[in-house]
Amino acid sequence: MSFHRIIPLIILCAVLNGCGVGPQLTSAPPVPGVKIGNPYKIAGKWYTPAANPNYNQVGVASWYGPEFHNKKTANGETYNMNALTAAHTTLPMPSYVRVTNLENNRSLLLKINDRGPFVDDRLIDVSRRGAQLLGFEKRGTTRVRVEAVEGPNAQVNVVRSEVPPPIQKQEVGRVDISSLEVIEPLQILVEPSQVISSTILPKDSGNTYIQVGAYSKIGSASRVMTAVSHLGDIGMESIQLNGRKIYRVRIGPLKSSDFASSTLAKILKLGHSMANVVID
Repeated sequence: MSFHRIIPLIILCAVLNGCGVGPQLTSAPPVPGVKIGNPYKIAGKWYTPAANPNYNQVGVASWYGPEFHNKKTANGETYNMNALTAAHTTLPMPSYVRVTNLENNRSLLLKINDRGPFVDDRLIDVSRRGAQLLGFEKRGTTRVRVEAVEGPNAQVNVVRSEVPPPIQKQEVGRVDISSLEVIEPLQILVEPSQVISSTILPKDSGNTYIQVGAYSKIGSASRVMTAVSHLGDIGMESIQLNGRKIYRVRIGPLKSSDFASSTLAKILKLGHSMANVVID
């Protein structure tokens, strides 16, 4: 949860409930261009931002994504769920931290540009891309070590990852190869001439669908169909792409763009991070 989501709560507390001033603590002198901020109170708990170059804590990390994409962060930047950023309750903005997933020893440098998470004493809220690279997007949370570093060029633990690149606007599909195969980004064009066979999927013109993913193995596609079948009419179709047979899974047609957006949000929460809206 980011800071802009709780500003009204702070103001209401100060004006109506007479919160008064927070703990009077001193911190290191501010660095030009870096925002530290005043003490603030959320849900009865005080937080005191401070410059702490020796910060080193272990706790729970979570991530936030589509519902806050393109919205303002606490330091005025635009949140990009595909950027390497994070929200923290007290560290300066901007500042940099090394986040290490203690479950797999992957580490990543993240820029602090938001406040939060303010949930269950969690330590840090990372971007969706950060969660992908650290290997806990589908799980939702993980135990991490967070260390303050001097800048974006600090050393990290390099661990080979099969995580796909962030979604780009022009991509309407992606081959998602399960197990040990490498996930390969593809430019899948949505054209009727590419469709070789289809099952279940209606073919009305101008319809809106959610494409959950595109897979090289029919078994992978079938498992995904089963996992999301409760969200609507589900279909699989096979296409030829660069001489290869690809199986893509879609939900639809959907009756409105709002319904498509809400369905997409549900699919993303289930961990299908490559899902997107397509129109046929």
